[in-house]
Amino acid sequence: MKHKSDAPGEPVSAALIERWALAYLERFPSSAANLRRVLMRRVRRLEIEDQGPARAAIDTVAEKLRRLGAIDDVAYAAARTRTRLRRGQSLRTIRAGLAEKGVAPGDMEAAFAGIGNEEGNLDLAAAVAFARRRRLGVFRRQAADRAKELAAFARAGFSRGVAEAVLGCADQEAVEGLLRED
Repeated sequence: MKHKSDAPGEPVSAALIERWALAYLERFPSSAANLRRVLMRRVRRLEIEDQGPARAAIDTVAEKLRRLGAIDDVAYAAARTRTRLRRGQSLRTIRAGLAEKGVAPGDMEAAFAGIGNEEGNLDLAAAVAFARRRRLGVFRRQAADRAKELAAFARAGFSRGVAEAVLGCADQEAVEGLLRED
């Protein structure tokens, strides 16, 4: 599939790769490693014999964008983490997703630390959001099997302790109190 910016016969230069990168970043937030993957996929579609110069240009462009602040892996990880926590995803799941996008473990920890200072126990807050979304524990409409609810938390990546803390609350006020304690 050709793109508008893939002019026939246009050599793959650092300027072209930078245009591709900026166009991608206008539409999607990205980590540096993910941007490199996207750009390499674009180069491969052109079926160029020697991809070495393009790979070097991609690395140069990614480093330039990092220096200019257009790419910030810690900020990217923090934004993605906040969104996924609100959806009720566990830190384990979020960590795996960020690793898949090429975010380094140190950048993940810096993002988690910044968010943790703002919001307290991240996994507990995510578990409450998960329970609310899936209507588990005090958020359910009718009686349910506790073992099945624990299994749902486990499949979502939450520890048993966090799941039991959320499921052990008698009402929604107790859930809010649990969040305030942490």
